[in-house]
Amino acid sequence: MPAGGKATVRSRRLGTALKRHREAAGLDQADGAEAILKSVSKISRLESGQTSASALEVRTLLDRYGVEDAGERARLLEWARKSNERGWWIDYQETVRPGYADHITLENDATYIRSWSPTRIPGLLQTPDYTEAVITIGPKFIPPDRVVELVKLRQERQRRIAEGNTHFTAIIWEPAVTALTCERHVRTGQLTYLLEVSQRQNVTLQLLPITESLIAGMSGAFVAFSFGVEANVEAVTLENPANTNVVEAPEDLALYVNVFDQLRSAALSPDESAERIRQILDGGPQHRGEGS
Repeated sequence: MPAGGKATVRSRRLGTALKRHREAAGLDQADGAEAILKSVSKISRLESGQTSASALEVRTLLDRYGVEDAGERARLLEWARKSNERGWWIDYQETVRPGYADHITLENDATYIRSWSPTRIPGLLQTPDYTEAVITIGPKFIPPDRVVELVKLRQERQRRIAEGNTHFTAIIWEPAVTALTCERHVRTGQLTYLLEVSQRQNVTLQLLPITESLIAGMSGAFVAFSFGVEANVEAVTLENPANTNVVEAPEDLALYVNVFDQLRSAALSPDESAERIRQILDGGPQHRGEGS
């Protein structure tokens, strides 16, 4: 069962998928309950993510709902096995807020991640020095030892990208790259790293030109996640100074997919984006806050 009987991001995803398959089969919750010899309330709690399902229960429900696709069955069975699994980020539980933990869970499970960053370099592409600069300039004081933990956590998050297990597409508004108001070595290191990581086969990096301000203003930063072979968006996270919120309603997800598609269409190509970053490195304008 999810800790404290509260829905987790994993249990909600599993419950939503099972509900979708049940409804597609034209069955009601009583039919699902009969299949696994449980009460209707058990199916209701399962579909809302308030309780977990065992792999056996999921397999039985998929059989009852007529789900034959091998990939879909394997995916949902894996979710059932992981629903109570402790993530590696539990070691940082004193540092990680619940919303941030949800974000990391989605990130860790995703096969495709799409990120829109209008004001800063996305976390999965940050160097340790840049991460430290971003954290320490935040709206509230963070003790030095916790800053170290947060920097280490962000580097740990990047392992999945480095290992090639996830396809990552990042669109960054050009001012976030050209106006890095940090020390010179931090700025140079971050831009150099962007060029390096953009060469990975599982990473696509595109800059949205500064002239596309109307399109850039359509939405604040967000990250979209897909979990199967197909890149269908199944969750979006929105970060604010207080917390990280997860969007899962299908109609809301469709809006973010539309926004991302418009951003990608207006952005420079990956090759053009890399060339622009090289230009900034070689002779871009000086910025306030740069040290020698």
